Amino acid sequence: MIEVEKKFKAEKNELARLIAGAHFLREDKHTDIYYDTADYDLTRKNIWLRTRVGKFELKYPVGTGDGSHGVTVYDEIEDDAAIAAKLGMPTDKPLQDVLISLGYAPFATITTTRAKYEKDGFHIDVDEADFGYGILEIELMVSDKDEVESAERRILAFAVTNGVSVSDDRVRGKVLEYIKRNNPQQAHILEEAWGTAV
Repeated sequence: MIEVEKKFKAEKNELARLIAGAHFLREDKHTDIYYDTADYDLTRKNIWLRTRVGKFELKYPVGTGDGSHGVTVYDEIEDDAAIAAKLGMPTDKPLQDVLISLGYAPFATITTTRAKYEKDGFHIDVDEADFGYGILEIELMVSDKDEVESAERRILAFAVTNGVSVSDDRVRGKVLEYIKRNNPQQAHILEEAWGTAV
């Protein structure tokens, strides 16, 4: 499945309008530990390797449709052998051991309290990270790249219909905000690699 998502910095009144009538699913707390090499090989490629609840996950871009309004499109792999294969690493050893042998190490640890909602087929996550950063995410899952642009339009229309301001300003995800605040060298590398300010 492909994750199509838009991040917002919603005001309290906007958030209240958005979740009015939504089905509250749950609130949880999780800690993400992000890994990369000392040269930030993955970060340069907009690839994010992390553990959540002790399990590795890899998120990588699969395109952005028309790229408007800061909608992001990622695929996600949660199987260790598939992650290793995607990264061109040996698949016959435990992923943790392979990463250590190749010089991968944690560069960020972020604990997030997340409230999850569902409304009209959309997933809504309201996140508060432990370093004082909160964001709102509206997400749709699609099975094929051909559905991405339609999903982008649906997310934006859903946000507007529910009173959330949509702008061209890109809202940083938690890990990008963490990097911006805590690692100027990595932020600079990202700006060079992506050709845009973090």
